[in-house]
Amino acid sequence: MSEEKTLSSQLIYDGRAVKLRVDTVRMPSGRETRREIVEHRNCVAIVAIDANDNVLLVNQFRKPVEKELLEIPAGGIDPGEDPVATVRREMREETGYLPQKVERLGGFYSTPGYGTEYLHLYLATDLTPSPLYAEDTESIKLVRVPISQIPSLIASGSICDAKSIAGLLTFLEYQKTR
Repeated sequence: MSEEKTLSSQLIYDGRAVKLRVDTVRMPSGRETRREIVEHRNCVAIVAIDANDNVLLVNQFRKPVEKELLEIPAGGIDPGEDPVATVRREMREETGYLPQKVERLGGFYSTPGYGTEYLHLYLATDLTPSPLYAEDTESIKLVRVPISQIPSLIASGSICDAKSIAGLLTFLEYQKTR
């Protein structure tokens, strides 16, 4: 495997959600080049299924793309927080439900070409009402979708963010083995 050796690293921006650094690297060929890297804390992505076999999705406005997107619930893991605790917190904040059962389905990098974020994917079931207020979730709308409609929503582009597509397709594959 060919690796790039980091020769230097410079922090360009240190924000609330992301950091941007520029690394100078040596390629396996010996050539030097630069890499712009967005540092983002790791997150959880959640496929939540209710008692009626509906997937709980959230509809929220995403400023970078200037539109509302239909997504699976997700959120950042706080420093020192266990991912399962993050799943429970994010579910309460974004959907108003607390999962009694949380199962790991896998995980993936969201944008490995330029970002460090890794998403831990979980299945959340046995949901009980338990809302938790969070400042940045006030405009999120809960949408229940039958599991059977998920493939067509992905194919039509109604679900169009990578984490939701990856998470839902992983769940659909997992469901075949149950």
